[in-house]
Amino acid sequence: MGNETILVVDDSRAVLSSIAEILQSNGYTVDTASDGAIAVDKINDKFYDIILTDLAMPKKDGMELLKYITENSPESMCIIITGYGTIKNAVEAIRLGAFDYLTKPVKSEEIQVVIERALNYRELKRENTTLKKQVNARYAYENIVGDSENICEVFHLIDKVAQTDSTVLIMGESGTGKELIAHAIHYQSDRRDKPFIPVNCGAIPEELLESELFGHEKGAFTHAIRTRIGRFELAHNGTIFLDEIGDMSPNLQVKILRVLQGHQFERIGGTKTIKTDIRVIAATNKNLEEAVETGRFREDLYYRLNVIPIHVPPLRERAGDIPLLAHHFLEKFNKSKKKNIKSISKEVMQCFMSYEWPGNVRELENMIERLIILANDDKITVRDLPERLLAHRKKDTTQPHQHNALPEEGLYLHAAVNEFERNLILQALDKAGWVKNKAAQLLNLNRTTLIEKMKKQKLMKPANPMDN
Repeated sequence: MGNETILVVDDSRAVLSSIAEILQSNGYTVDTASDGAIAVDKINDKFYDIILTDLAMPKKDGMELLKYITENSPESMCIIITGYGTIKNAVEAIRLGAFDYLTKPVKSEEIQVVIERALNYRELKRENTTLKKQVNARYAYENIVGDSENICEVFHLIDKVAQTDSTVLIMGESGTGKELIAHAIHYQSDRRDKPFIPVNCGAIPEELLESELFGHEKGAFTHAIRTRIGRFELAHNGTIFLDEIGDMSPNLQVKILRVLQGHQFERIGGTKTIKTDIRVIAATNKNLEEAVETGRFREDLYYRLNVIPIHVPPLRERAGDIPLLAHHFLEKFNKSKKKNIKSISKEVMQCFMSYEWPGNVRELENMIERLIILANDDKITVRDLPERLLAHRKKDTTQPHQHNALPEEGLYLHAAVNEFERNLILQALDKAGWVKNKAAQLLNLNRTTLIEKMKKQKLMKPANPMDN
């Protein structure tokens, strides 16, 4: 240990002198106070690693001082000094936050052992707090993989909103990782040590969802044989994640709105109002604006939820992240499946890049898991791919199609049309020297339409080495 500073508090001058002498002989810097009020003044002026205090003192006793320490100097380790007649009070003090107690007369060996234990405990606590922060930070992002512009914008939004308590609405197709985004927001926030409670509103029948969310009292309905605590109550001081909220019935939408407005609710069959301090993160794969227009979703609830919107892009709009994701899942499943698949062939990766991935990141993850299990060698090759991916083998996109014959095994029309359009746009851009106005004229398109199609296809002008 270093040169720790210790404050000894006791109304007996003899005790103060004795303990101070013991501590100073062991290399500690020692201050003394003859009552709790003087100790408070000293604590306000200086930080003490250890505070040893008697229980029975004038003006401010040991219990009052302990309360002040825990509220105003929580890093200080408090040790109680007590006589045999007040050991019961010392035990109560430990329950209220004291580290340990010593009985009078205090012996040199005992005090040294207790102080070393207290300092070691504090160091371990600090290390654990640091480690927990590192783990939380890593957990927040480790499963959200990518460096494309689209996903980096999502990272930026997570960082901005995490430290607020504002309601967040995460929108995106199924399989894009909306729950991972919600986890990241929670674990980057001040609520990280409190509960994160997910609820899939689309997977729970309507008649059960209300009880799941708000809980119920015993006898509230048939089969309610005991009181049940709901998810909103479980999430107190933490975060509740309402996934697929677009599937929620109008009746429940009203009740969710009331919670968002008043931060309180009642269990089913109950009369007691329960207050709750929670952060709400909602997610949906539906177009809620359209649902509002058609009357399937309440407009007032939509605006309550849509305080901070986060759009999670589908995988086809962040195709550049596919190699990163594929290798991330390769490493993940190698560990969990005890396999040693070392690489993914170039041809397989080309198929991955050409495929539309309607199931998004979840589909890619499931595909890698399947390929790792079924692969015959230590490398994933095209012979391991299912037919639907083989139909998307990437061709040379700088050359026109040589024929339009339908392959024997068939094809995916949407992907084929998409690739044909991409080839024509590339040819036009090459002929026009990547001048968009000229390329649009060659294709009989408006310039804005061409730009939109280029964005959709992720087409960018190739870098010219002569420009460097």
